[in-house]
Amino acid sequence: MAHAFADIEDTDPDADWSLPGWLYTDPEYFGVEMERVIRPSWQIVCHESQIARSGDFHTIDYLGESVIVARGDDGQVRGFTNVCRHRAMRLVEGPAGCARKLVCPYHAWTYATDGRLTGVPMKGDYPALRLEENGLSPIDVELWRGFVFVRLEGDGPSVAAMMAPYEHEIAPYRFEEMRCISPVRERPRAVNWKNVGDNYSDNLHIPVAHDGLTRLFGKSYAIEAQPWVDKMSGQIVDRASDNPWERFYQKHLPLVDHLPEENQRLWLYYKLWPNMAFDLYADQIDFMQWLPTGPTTCVLREMAFALPDGRREMKLVRYANWRINRVVNAEDTWLIERVQQGMASRSYAVGPIGASEVCLRSFAKKIRCLIPEARQHRAPAPGWSRRPHPV
Repeated sequence: MAHAFADIEDTDPDADWSLPGWLYTDPEYFGVEMERVIRPSWQIVCHESQIARSGDFHTIDYLGESVIVARGDDGQVRGFTNVCRHRAMRLVEGPAGCARKLVCPYHAWTYATDGRLTGVPMKGDYPALRLEENGLSPIDVELWRGFVFVRLEGDGPSVAAMMAPYEHEIAPYRFEEMRCISPVRERPRAVNWKNVGDNYSDNLHIPVAHDGLTRLFGKSYAIEAQPWVDKMSGQIVDRASDNPWERFYQKHLPLVDHLPEENQRLWLYYKLWPNMAFDLYADQIDFMQWLPTGPTTCVLREMAFALPDGRREMKLVRYANWRINRVVNAEDTWLIERVQQGMASRSYAVGPIGASEVCLRSFAKKIRCLIPEARQHRAPAPGWSRRPHPV
């Protein structure tokens, strides 16, 4: 991926146009996109505190792969595919657990939490078997500010490098000390994964489709784009909202001592390439990722985290936050489902992108860089992905 993005700073000749509609529905294109965009990208799994003890593990399933991150006896966090090297049986089920050894439920092959194959029943029955050559298949792991990320393949920039432009803004939130306050929730959506991300970074729909956010932010909503991260933000205004939950949040949000004054009533949103987002509030943070499951479907995977805080008003404010954003999520779902339907229309090819839509421009530029066919306004003839590229 690093080589593919060597010219990322170059001018995009198609910058004034959206990605074409066929990229949101076409099965052949979807296969290429998964290989070039999602497989080489980082995906968040959990917080380090959720795998604090030796043997603790967390899983994530996407693109037909199941991945385990586990803390070994030496305290190191490692990642493996959840696949026994004997007959490809899944070793663990569910989102999380703890095990001193990973024992295959099919034939009892046993692996240490560092991935080594340590036990095979009837070991002498396998003439070609070498224990040291049949440990679990490793994958890349990165720990960034207390969060655990995995990558199936590739050599692109680290999470730390991608998030570097905003490190100074994120540092006061003390991510490393946070704890999970809402377990993993997965919600299927009948939309292409890009539609979720496009909507997340879209600024123009806020005053049109989100009455609640408009009441909370007034005219303060702003966006900007760095090479790998989109940033959105809005300041909670003092004018009391007519909505009871919004008004409660405005009135009762308590002071958070570790945050600067300008962050006390600031809502921050960071979208990390290509399909993850952190929502930062003074009271908590949420993360969301949209994992592709097909050309026109995806799954939203969400968790919430916060610093320990026993104040009653903080508990109530977090509930008000959830009530506010539940409405926002429902509004966004209604929007993206109808955009997805429109993308399937033969009447739609591409749409113009405004100069202010910097986040959509940034995302489309990277997609076109990785998949040049994405510049075509209409789908090429079937089989295009299997034809050799001219030298």
